[in-house]
Amino acid sequence: MVAKNAGLPATPADLIDVDEVVGAYYDVVPDPSVPEQRVIFGTSGHRGSSLKTSFNEAHIVAISQAIAEYRKAAGVDGPLYIGRDTHALSLPAWKTAIEVLVANGVTVCIDSRDDFTPTPVVSQAILTHNRAADGTQRFEGPGLADGIVVTPSHNPPTDGGFKYDPVTGGPAPADVTNAIANRANELLGDFRNVKRVPFEQAVKSEFVKRFDYREHYVDDLKNVIDFDVIRDSGVRLGIDPLGGASVNYWPLINEKYGLNIGVIRPEVDPTWRFMTIDHDGKIRMDPSSQYAMKGLVDALNAGAWDKYDLVGGTDPDADRHGIVCPNWGVMNPNHYLAVCVEYLFGGNRPDWPEHTGVGKTLVSSSLIDRVAASIGAPVVEVPVGFKWFVDPLFTGEIAFGGEESSGMSFLRFNGRVWTTDKDGIIPDLLAAEITGKTGKNPAQLHQEQVDRFGESWYSRIDTPTTLEQKQKFAKLDASDVTGSRSSRFSRRPRATMRRSAASRSSRRITGSLRVLRALRTSTRCTRNRSSRPRHSTACSRRPPRWSTRRSASDSKTVRSINLISL
Repeated sequence: MVAKNAGLPATPADLIDVDEVVGAYYDVVPDPSVPEQRVIFGTSGHRGSSLKTSFNEAHIVAISQAIAEYRKAAGVDGPLYIGRDTHALSLPAWKTAIEVLVANGVTVCIDSRDDFTPTPVVSQAILTHNRAADGTQRFEGPGLADGIVVTPSHNPPTDGGFKYDPVTGGPAPADVTNAIANRANELLGDFRNVKRVPFEQAVKSEFVKRFDYREHYVDDLKNVIDFDVIRDSGVRLGIDPLGGASVNYWPLINEKYGLNIGVIRPEVDPTWRFMTIDHDGKIRMDPSSQYAMKGLVDALNAGAWDKYDLVGGTDPDADRHGIVCPNWGVMNPNHYLAVCVEYLFGGNRPDWPEHTGVGKTLVSSSLIDRVAASIGAPVVEVPVGFKWFVDPLFTGEIAFGGEESSGMSFLRFNGRVWTTDKDGIIPDLLAAEITGKTGKNPAQLHQEQVDRFGESWYSRIDTPTTLEQKQKFAKLDASDVTGSRSSRFSRRPRATMRRSAASRSSRRITGSLRVLRALRTSTRCTRNRSSRPRHSTACSRRPPRWSTRRSASDSKTVRSINLISL
């Protein structure tokens, strides 16, 4: 159901009272006996609203203390890189975290410019810090770094978010987040007794280090994006940071690499009054949403296209991207993923590992399979959640990981890991590189794919769920799946990821929402089978699940169920 005001400009009634939201963060105290007011880590950390008593000072004090204890027990004794986005609750939570971490003797790296810090920038900082002398990644030993990003991503302005990145630089696995959440909830009722150092004192202490996140990240971009192609082609790239953390990164990228990038809406406003309303009637800063991006598209169609050849967007923490093309509008994320796959694996990254694969989630379009098959690239399919790409990126199983929800990352030119969290900046730059190299924008290239492989469709259903329902879903595993499947297929007993020719038919799962959720929460990666050698990954230790791969010939609509809180 699409709200009546979807795609319309935000009105005063849609805007938050920033003082009320921030005031509630400090004034409202959660009751640990109420399930909705406890610390709950989802796929992207703890999220909530101060107005609903689900994201308040007490939560951040407890979580920060739990993280400090966890990293000490895990032997992580290097710096903790911390970043924040532009949500109203991000700055207060960032300050609270620093107060607790410093009190625990944790060295904290904050931005040297007191600027916002995107999610991928924190991931890249962790990974480069933990890189060994030979260029490989270290996961054990002294001096390892981890991180925190204070962000609810593209969630509405009322919300706050707090996520922990371990030494792998990406989303923490369930065993880590469960341990942190359990300890935080033990501390929640007595949070005032958690030791803290007043912020003004903490920020001047020996435990707080100034780190130039912006320069560090932007200077390293040349190792993942071909700026010569963009500059020499003269591609004019427009960028809408949607009032988010990437806003000050684009001018530096433009200056450092001599490009033609224009920031379309550079303002930062925690009410996001310049947005158009998303599909559900809320302000949501999703660069892949045709409703959230309608204001931008309308402005472009009214004459602004004279300045740009294509436009990219990022959400508040810059882990999601959006691509807008002339005479097309906002591209479907699945379609852009398919274009990226064909370009990257079609000879434009010659130093990537020889047998590396294309990473996709099980709800992503089968168009990706057909494109990959046409260029001989194996497909690695994983459950929903970017965390499933972390191990395969490290091992070289995949060189590219993409989600239908407009999240992606890919390897450096030399085949080493770039980020293990989603990066919304490099897809926008890659769109310019693709346009400069091919002479066609991504929408035009997608149309050529349609001509070769057939049309594909995608539908996403956001299904509200209560906390009780989400807890029940979380306890499901592959054994709870009920449904029908073709008699041609049998359940694989092996837990290792497998490759197959992309033209092979795959298991088709039908059933209820319970089936789909069980698949989303299952803990096994699958991959296609081939004669090429397999690389061992952490996925090989996970229990089996049903494969839901579609064949290259299957062009039926893929439907994704996304569970959101009421």
